[in-house]
Amino acid sequence: MARKTKPGGGWQAVAYTLNKAMEVGPLRLWRRMRSKNACKTCALGMGGMKGGMVNEAGHFPEVCKKSLQAQSADMYEALPRDYFEDKSLEKLLSFSPKQAEDQGRISYPVMLKEGADHFETISWDQALDTIAKKLKQSDGMKSAFYASGRSSNEAAFLLQSFARVYGSNNVMNCSYYCHQASGVGLGMAFGTGTATVELDDIKRSDLVFIIGANPASNHPRLMTQLADLKERGGEVVVINPLVETGLETFHVPSKVKSMLFGTKISSLYVQPVAGGDTALFLGLLKACDENGSVDKAFLEAHSNNHKAVLEHARGTEWNAIEKGSGVDRATIEKVASMIKEAKSTIFAWAMGITHHKHGVENVLAICNLAIATGNVGRPGAGMMPIRGHSNVQGVGSIGFTPALKSGIKESLEKLYNIKMPDTSGYDTYAMMEAGRQGKLDFLFCLGGNLWGSNPDLTWAGQCMQNIDTIVYLSTKLNPGHFHGRGKNTIILPVLARDEEPQATTQESMFNFVRLSEGGTPNVGGFIRAESDIICDIATRVLGSEPVNWRHLKSHKAVRKLISQVVPGWEEIANIDKTGREFTIEGRVYHQPQFKTPSGKAEMHITEMPEIDHESLKLMTIRSEGQFNTVVYEEHDIYRGIPHRYCILISQEDADKFAVKDGQRVKVTGEAGEMENIEVVVGKIKEGTAAMFYPESNVLIKPNIDSRSKTPAFKCAPVKIIA
Repeated sequence: MARKTKPGGGWQAVAYTLNKAMEVGPLRLWRRMRSKNACKTCALGMGGMKGGMVNEAGHFPEVCKKSLQAQSADMYEALPRDYFEDKSLEKLLSFSPKQAEDQGRISYPVMLKEGADHFETISWDQALDTIAKKLKQSDGMKSAFYASGRSSNEAAFLLQSFARVYGSNNVMNCSYYCHQASGVGLGMAFGTGTATVELDDIKRSDLVFIIGANPASNHPRLMTQLADLKERGGEVVVINPLVETGLETFHVPSKVKSMLFGTKISSLYVQPVAGGDTALFLGLLKACDENGSVDKAFLEAHSNNHKAVLEHARGTEWNAIEKGSGVDRATIEKVASMIKEAKSTIFAWAMGITHHKHGVENVLAICNLAIATGNVGRPGAGMMPIRGHSNVQGVGSIGFTPALKSGIKESLEKLYNIKMPDTSGYDTYAMMEAGRQGKLDFLFCLGGNLWGSNPDLTWAGQCMQNIDTIVYLSTKLNPGHFHGRGKNTIILPVLARDEEPQATTQESMFNFVRLSEGGTPNVGGFIRAESDIICDIATRVLGSEPVNWRHLKSHKAVRKLISQVVPGWEEIANIDKTGREFTIEGRVYHQPQFKTPSGKAEMHITEMPEIDHESLKLMTIRSEGQFNTVVYEEHDIYRGIPHRYCILISQEDADKFAVKDGQRVKVTGEAGEMENIEVVVGKIKEGTAAMFYPESNVLIKPNIDSRSKTPAFKCAPVKIIA
């Protein structure tokens, strides 16, 4: 029998909040949550100069369990100075993600030297001198720089600037392993890599698609917008192989009626097979063409290649679409009729769309449907990739990518009076392979858990352990520090954004730049700001010419540079004076004028991928008590999953593999195997299984999308052995 699940939000969320408050102190937590700092977790843009728990539109209260989890975690006690003395490398390697997270804040630099089995405490001068020496012994071709979405725009801009002046284009951010397929696909279709809508557009829409995403767990504040839409008579179509209880009914704590009785979210829940999204959206395009909802006038005036794309859809047989998607024709036609009846439709998706070998193809198929029905380039309609981290979009916007946009490159060369490198830098997967092949001897990680973000964790460990020196700037421990170590590993303790002595900025997924005022450290110790560390390293390596790095310790000076270099960011120069947070110009499309060479939306023929329908296909998922690779809770209350070493399958697949709910099995994949995994029978599409990321990454081979270089975490073949 399937496990009992619970609706999203509601009293359990309130109880969790109260428990977290008691752990760290209610008043202390309240002050931190209300400080004028952008949310540390999802990219919806809570916080900023309007105050904590306030969204971009100024609505209060806007808060979720993810925010509370991240904030309270940063308020844990600091590790004692002798912490590592009785923690051998072997012991540290045994830590689960939650165990590592629960240890506490890192408050002093530590180093694991080549051949040693214990980290040792070192001074800041020792750490920075060692890093500078290693960089001087290396060069730009053999060094790489990686950033997560945790950091500020200021720190990321400084690090990518240092990398270029140093001579490296091996500059990559975490989006290559999450939403890069969105950026590539949207760029091909519309000339932008980000959302074409703003937050208020959700209020103007009467139909929203939630595709391959679970905002009830990962972006709970988006659920308020969906609840509002339902209350005013709008519709929500959810497309996901797994039935998420929070997307069926959600209890919004800030709404009394919803809190008490719940809000029905999904108007229609569609379950394709894992990997069937391109086929499904090709089918929706075909159905919309057949039911007359294709906007021919829009296509003629504002699109290219629509005739070829529509002919391709017309020529694709329905039985091929049904087999490829796992969805019957009647359901596809029902969804198409909802598009026809709606005045304005928004298409929102997350990594269920991008984490495929054909992730860009998935995004292009969604774009084709939006263009064909005229649901882009006007208020209340458009594309909305649901970003996973609060500043991953900003990190990319300010240039933390292998290839700088020509305008940014030319501006930096002029400002710094230096020729930037022209070499093709590594994307994240290429960088990992370069490590394995001995082509890298230095890696600088600005936050994140790069090891845990990779497929085939055995391969990932081998890649990273072959690098001479890896430097991590981190607030807390994670398994990547140990499994993803170099021959020499240095961990530098950094301040969280609400502890920074200077104001910082972040960009939300709605292209909205927010200002965080910073604050005081939660814990004592020898913890420094990221920008301060970067500038000290740059000065040690490059001196003060042609760039005066010490001058750039001032975030105001950095923001002035960003305003001069990055198009659309001119207002950031005075944001600390005016307090005016802003939307980046040229990204929101309320008119059908696109940034493609033709100025029109570009449609692309999308071919259905070959899928082995006989094998069980694994999709990795995040739990309700998790943020990216950070695990706060072992169980998943919404899905009824008791711990993280489980495999969720349908009753049909349980019968096929002759296993029962609660039974312990072995799961094998292309890259590895996992023992003692508990079977959980639930509401998931037959032929699809789900396991938690990053633990199950050990099963998955690095099958990479050729255009976005994103791994296929959502459609990996596995077997269950009883």
